[in-house]
Amino acid sequence: MLSGYNPDDKVFLAVDCIIFGFDNEDLKVLLIKRDFEPEKGKWSLIGGFLKGNETLDDAASRILFNLTGVHNVYMEQLYSFSEVDRDPVERTISTSYYAIINIENHNEELIENYNAKWFSLSKSPHLIFDHNEMLAKATRRLRRRTSISPIGFELLPEKFTMRQLQKLYEAILDKKLDKRNFINKINSMNILIKLNEKDMTSSTKGSYLYMFDQTMYDEKQANDFYLKL
Repeated sequence: MLSGYNPDDKVFLAVDCIIFGFDNEDLKVLLIKRDFEPEKGKWSLIGGFLKGNETLDDAASRILFNLTGVHNVYMEQLYSFSEVDRDPVERTISTSYYAIINIENHNEELIENYNAKWFSLSKSPHLIFDHNEMLAKATRRLRRRTSISPIGFELLPEKFTMRQLQKLYEAILDKKLDKRNFINKINSMNILIKLNEKDMTSSTKGSYLYMFDQTMYDEKQANDFYLKL
C-alpha cells in the first residue's frame, strides 16, 4: 500500500484559467462574476473540475473554449495550488493555466452568458480565494516569457504594424521601449514577414504591415533561441 493512502480521503481536482487579451492599447484579463455560493457576486478566474476522461490540458482547453469559443491558442500550465483551506467548501487542488487570445476573435455572446468581463491588469478587482495569487504568478510568467521569446503574437491581428507590436510588448512588460532598439532586436530575430502593404490609418505615409513567420519561429525555438528585450 502507498504511504499515506486513505480510501476515505476525498480531493477534488480543478483547473483555473487566466485568460489574457490585448485591445491594441492595454493588456487585459478576462474575469467572471460568480453566480453561486460561496463568494456569490464576486469576481474570479474561470475554472472547472477535471472530468474522468480528461487530462489537465484537455480540461483547460475545454474551459477556454466554453467561455470564449476560441481554439488553438497559446496556453501554458502555470502552477498547482494545494493549500488545505484554499476552498472553504471542499478540499480542492487547482492547477492553473494561462492563455493568450486576441480579444477581437472571442465570442462576445458566450462571454456575456457567463457574466464575464475584460479588465485592464492595472484595474482588475479583488478576486476570490487564491485567484489574486494565480493572476500575479501568471502575469510574472507572461512577462518573463515575453522578454526572452516572442509568444505574444496571438494577441495581434494576422497583419500588424511594428508600432502595434511595440505597444503590445510595452503593455505586457509594463515599461516603455526605445523604438530604434526594439525594431533592431525584432528584425534580428528574423521571424517576421514584411508585406508590400501599408496601414494608412496612422499617417499619410502609412506603416508597413507584417506577419508572423511561424515556421521560422518554430525552427528557432527548436534550437533554444532566446533574445533578451
